[in-house]
Amino acid sequence: MKTAHKHAGGGHDHKAAPTVEEITDFEVLEIAVRELAIEHGLFTAEDHRRFTEWTESVGPAAGSRLVAKAWTDPAFRARLLEDGVKACKEIGIDWAEPTGFGTPSDYMNFRVLEDTPTLHHVIVCTLCSCYPRPLLGMSPEWYRSTNYRRRLVRWPRQVLAEFGLILPPEVEIRVEDSNQKCRFMVLPARPSGTEKWTEAELAAIVTRDCMIGVALPRPGRTADVHPVHKARRPVESSTQHGTAAE
Repeated sequence: MKTAHKHAGGGHDHKAAPTVEEITDFEVLEIAVRELAIEHGLFTAEDHRRFTEWTESVGPAAGSRLVAKAWTDPAFRARLLEDGVKACKEIGIDWAEPTGFGTPSDYMNFRVLEDTPTLHHVIVCTLCSCYPRPLLGMSPEWYRSTNYRRRLVRWPRQVLAEFGLILPPEVEIRVEDSNQKCRFMVLPARPSGTEKWTEAELAAIVTRDCMIGVALPRPGRTADVHPVHKARRPVESSTQHGTAAE
């Protein structure tokens, strides 16, 4: 449809501005499910507001403390690898009630994957965006993108290189797929030169990306800054041309 209007100083047409989609299909679905759950008494609107505020306030600090404690306490590290949910209680994270106001977690199976000099883990959720929120907060946008989810399982070494993480060929890369029943976190190897550091100093270099597996902790790196690299295997190359160029 075309509309027009005239200015006092002379007439000329203006095309109508295109309609902007202000809400996505996924948002419509979320609203419908949420309102239905409230209507049936599964939770109240106030419960939803408090939970949303909690998820938006949680960051990766708890996960950083977990890794630092595992690096400095071998007995705790063994307990963490054996039973991640139980070990988390030692740093104040209760997976049965992570919010502190009665809201249970939707999953109770949490596993920590230990890196070694010859094995590197990286986490993805190929279905949607399953993620250990009580420890790491909300997942980053790129983690939820179809670009990351589709490509990591097929070309992990190339995708990690786009994050700036280039691993030698002798290091095995193991991709773990999170799901609605189980969440994963990476326990990266402790970097050299940190032998006399305190837990607080160690926690500062354990960033969110290190615990997903797209970065390695190192002295001086306390924030996740991604270099810009051109995708070596974009999704379009496999869908449009049958094979992906190296």
